Amino acid sequence: MNVSDAVRRRRSTRAFRPDPVPAALVQDLLERAGRAPSGGNLQPWHVHALAGEALNDLLSQVRANGPDPQPGYAIYPHGLQEPYRSRRFVCGEALYATIPIVRDDRAGRFRQLARNGEFFGAPVGVFVLIERNMGAPQWADLGMYIQTLMLLAVEAGLDTCPQEYWSLFSKTVERRLGAPVEQMLFCGLAMGFADEAAPVNSLRTARAPFAEWGHLEGF
Repeated sequence: MNVSDAVRRRRSTRAFRPDPVPAALVQDLLERAGRAPSGGNLQPWHVHALAGEALNDLLSQVRANGPDPQPGYAIYPHGLQEPYRSRRFVCGEALYATIPIVRDDRAGRFRQLARNGEFFGAPVGVFVLIERNMGAPQWADLGMYIQTLMLLAVEAGLDTCPQEYWSLFSKTVERRLGAPVEQMLFCGLAMGFADEAAPVNSLRTARAPFAEWGHLEGF
């Protein structure tokens, strides 16, 4: 598989089969993703992969404790402007249409949202942390690590879903992982084999055309 194929095939998978993923494969993917670039080669990521009883224990603690009083960070900026507000709205509507859950079915929407807290049934839950004193450039480095990991997973026949949702439970997760106080949770990442029969996995989000965000000059 070439890189272009992996980029095209990667998606946010929201229903997984329970089939286990070998520990050796998970470690290999995490290690090779460490070739992602980072400013000054800081490599600011700290990564924990959980499966089996370890994962079940963490999910049980999350259910018991509920969300934190304050999330670890704001997932979206306050007063999200256009065109980003509309893009988010269209994505959400397209997701719920696959299930289907109508717009006024608030209970149904909350149930689907809560599926994040089960890693959508994935057998592996990956958590990515960073030191609290790191700045925006190092957070960008995390994004490059996570994207590299997801593309390597595609090559290995696996599927993933990056989840900033876990910032709502950051204290519980950080405590369960034994993270030092200097580190904070950025996101979770579901990893496993997609349940291709699940309607929610039929979603393929659109991308804005190049003319909306791209610029070429001097060619």
